[in-house]
Amino acid sequence: MVASCPLTRSLPVLGPNCAILEGVKVHLVDGTYELFRFHYAPSNRDARHGAQRGVLNTVLDLVADGATHIGIATDHVIESWRNELYEGYKDGAGIDPDLFAQFPEVEALLELAGFEVWPQIRHEADDAMAAAAALAAGDTRVEQVIICTPDKDLAQCVTADGRVVQYDRRRELLYDRDGVIEKFGVPPESIPDYLGVVGDSADGFPGLSGWGAKSAAAVLRRYSHIEHIPLDVTEWDVEVRGAAKLADTLRDNIEDALLFRRIATVDLAAPVSDSVDDMAWRGPRPGFDEMCVALGAQRQHERAHELWEDHRHGS
Repeated sequence: MVASCPLTRSLPVLGPNCAILEGVKVHLVDGTYELFRFHYAPSNRDARHGAQRGVLNTVLDLVADGATHIGIATDHVIESWRNELYEGYKDGAGIDPDLFAQFPEVEALLELAGFEVWPQIRHEADDAMAAAAALAAGDTRVEQVIICTPDKDLAQCVTADGRVVQYDRRRELLYDRDGVIEKFGVPPESIPDYLGVVGDSADGFPGLSGWGAKSAAAVLRRYSHIEHIPLDVTEWDVEVRGAAKLADTLRDNIEDALLFRRIATVDLAAPVSDSVDDMAWRGPRPGFDEMCVALGAQRQHERAHELWEDHRHGS
């Protein structure tokens, strides 16, 4: 199911029975995506600091909607272990210097605001959100894990029981397992295979020639994973336009397809918190007020303190 709904207090658990349960909800935020989003927003008139104010404000929006446990992942270093596997993988070339300079600053700002932040060096923000989702889903106190990003890579983390879902906050669309299938044509467990043959221009790997979204979805709905697809088209029992050419391309480029799938697969070894308790919002820390002054973030400063007072008093 793809649902359009507000978060936290009124967010339904989208499982097979759409049951609303009680418990902790963990929100995982793609800090890198948010920083890019606010930097390039038409309303941003401060190229050097405006995005940081926007990121802080959007995380405070989660708190205002009732979120209590929030983890924020960032790409402290753009390059990762994936660059060692594929030369063409994204490396941060061409990033606006004003934007690039804000990565460590927004991490510090969010930490001073009392949020749990995971700056990634060897891994990527996607890996960290996936690792944190696995950690949180393994805690019996957690009712639901909400991965807040539109990044298609994270669709692979969505679970059949509805405990881990993906939420596109900008479009207000929430995806459970059925929603992932509706969007991509394949279930979450086949997302890395799908990206392996279709490619991902945002991440810098091309996939296989001729393998488009529709053909890939049709084939993977039947075979689930790349290694299960027969390399001889006469063995296919699924009808796809241009099947013979697709099979030939896969046979001739199977190693590339498997490499791209590896690149598209999240690494759960990324460093994150030790427990869900570490993700509880702690409120403004010493130094937060001063950093807000430096950033011209007076509105966000006042809002954070007001929300913390409400939080402390249970309102």
